[in-house]
Amino acid sequence: MLQVRGERLELLYMLAISEGQLRTAGGGILYDTSRLRKPGAELFDVEHWRAEGSLQEIAGGRASIAVVGSGEQRWVLRHYRRGGLIARISRDRYFWLGEARTRSFAEWRLLAELRRRGLPVPAPVAARYVRGALTYTADLITEYLPDCRTLADAITGAQLPAEQWSIVGKTIAAFHREGVHHADLNAHNILIEHAVAPRVYLLDFDRGRIEARGSWEQDVLARLRRSLEKTKAQRSAVAFTAEQWAWLMAGYE
Repeated sequence: MLQVRGERLELLYMLAISEGQLRTAGGGILYDTSRLRKPGAELFDVEHWRAEGSLQEIAGGRASIAVVGSGEQRWVLRHYRRGGLIARISRDRYFWLGEARTRSFAEWRLLAELRRRGLPVPAPVAARYVRGALTYTADLITEYLPDCRTLADAITGAQLPAEQWSIVGKTIAAFHREGVHHADLNAHNILIEHAVAPRVYLLDFDRGRIEARGSWEQDVLARLRRSLEKTKAQRSAVAFTAEQWAWLMAGYE
């Protein structure tokens, strides 16, 4: 009993996020005080990490994601970039609506709350905004999740077992029970561990929110299915059919 209780306390400690905030000349930084003492602007600078020899990978849509750090301390640095037609006007600037409504601060705090609720998301490390006259840019650092692959990669060139599809469905259901509305759930922001009984994580909660349960849940699932169909159309040897979707929904329900 004492061992179980100790494991639970350790789990709660691991999930706890302690918020700290710094004012900077051009904006502000939000950070986890249990991970960082006094973060500076260099943390959000890809060239800083490159000069340190700690830039490991650049990926993501519009090259907005970098894996940085060394050894066990590895982070994911994301610069918020626009997509669609509006990106022709501004690639990475957003209208200023107040500090709490910046994309980076809002996502950092949402991730912290999801961790507090025990949901499988990467821990938020630090967030930043840099303000202009009417606009701002934003960056977010989260923990790197090792030994994982995206759902899109897991179904490319291989069959994902039925029980793993079920775990994906159960994970999404756990978020929905908490009223977590993911704004863009797709095959690329679902991570699956390399394990016999893998844990599944959800990523990228930009514009995500917690709200009353409703019809939006089915909209999220429909978006995910369209993403899986799109992945199948874009890649060769993708194992996704109505049967696999039924396995996911069996876990969800």
